[in-house]
Amino acid sequence: MRLNKEGDLKETIKSVGAAFIGVQSDKNRQRDFSKGKFSHFLIGGFIAVTLFVLSLVAVVALVSP
Repeated sequence: MRLNKEGDLKETIKSVGAAFIGVQSDKNRQRDFSKGKFSHFLIGGFIAVTLFVLSLVAVVALVSP
């Protein structure tokens, strides 16, 4: 599934994941800024943050009595 002419879904997910944990390389960051669409990264980031918060809530619910 292609997101646009230059990037695909897999590249966007990898870029959002790498940026989320802080290990995005400068080369990939430059590629994202030149070829990616902001809306795709915004939506991917929102989904990543939501999943992260939900996983924290689930872990706390399992650990607390």
